[in-house]
Amino acid sequence: MRISFCCSDTKPQPWVDGLKAAFPDADVTLWAAGAAPADYAVVWAPPQQFFDEQKQLKGIFNIGAGVDALMKLRLPAGVPVVRLDDAGMSAQMAEYVCHAVIRHFRELDAYEADMAGGKWSYRKPRLRTDFPIGVMGLGVLGERVSRALAQFDFPVNGWSRSAKTIEGVRCYSGDAGGQGFQDFLAASRILVCLLPLTPDTMGIMNLDTLSRLQPGGYVINVARGSHLVDGDLITLIDNGHLAGATLDVFRTEPLPSDHPFWKHPRITITPHTSARTLREESIAQIAGKIRSLAGGAPISTLAGVVDPKKGY
Repeated sequence: MRISFCCSDTKPQPWVDGLKAAFPDADVTLWAAGAAPADYAVVWAPPQQFFDEQKQLKGIFNIGAGVDALMKLRLPAGVPVVRLDDAGMSAQMAEYVCHAVIRHFRELDAYEADMAGGKWSYRKPRLRTDFPIGVMGLGVLGERVSRALAQFDFPVNGWSRSAKTIEGVRCYSGDAGGQGFQDFLAASRILVCLLPLTPDTMGIMNLDTLSRLQPGGYVINVARGSHLVDGDLITLIDNGHLAGATLDVFRTEPLPSDHPFWKHPRITITPHTSARTLREESIAQIAGKIRSLAGGAPISTLAGVVDPKKGY
């Protein structure tokens, strides 16, 4: 068995070493132009040249949950693309989103500013029922986040294209822009984006959709920067319809030094760190899936297989 690792923005050797440990009898190599044909590819943001040369692959395994970068490339026809379905990321994501929600709800950001200014003050406690949370995207990460938020007794709404049932979550479904989506937005004050990035979800958080949130809304984006129209967010914060935002992902990363998000007093930014890929857990998950595929298991039995038509 030959496994080729190709990744453009992470240290490759620990991944190669980990895959070698998982497959001691396999030929595991770091891809370079002109490399020998491989059976399986483990990738993150590979160049088109990789797939132009590696046309005989039996499976492509992405070391992340998002596959939008892969979907832009010309992939070998009929070769399954498999993404990570958790590998420790869902717990991290739930931590991050719950922290962002509670920081806003409890006005801890305002207390931080008071303390920095030497001001001792109190604020009237707010009611959780006044802060219904809407989670866009109810995959593995979205479901975990929704369940975690519900544990704090917030009203939690969820929206996905296909119908879902999650205990403690009021689920909406349908196409973006449809009645179910509009009802979901109108029922939510805090909006959390955990959608895959597809042509249908590009720019889904814009002046129209964000204006449908309840007054005093708050935006948390932990999916992809291109889900958000940056200028529309700033407009709605500055006119008072939105109270602010916590953003972990951006259209250009690193975020350019002159971007207005850096200095906006109501926007909190973090450097795409809400849920980092955990290497050991990811290698174990990928190795299990490669063994299943190599052993003749039907593609339908593997978790995380990407539907090219949907883009996730």
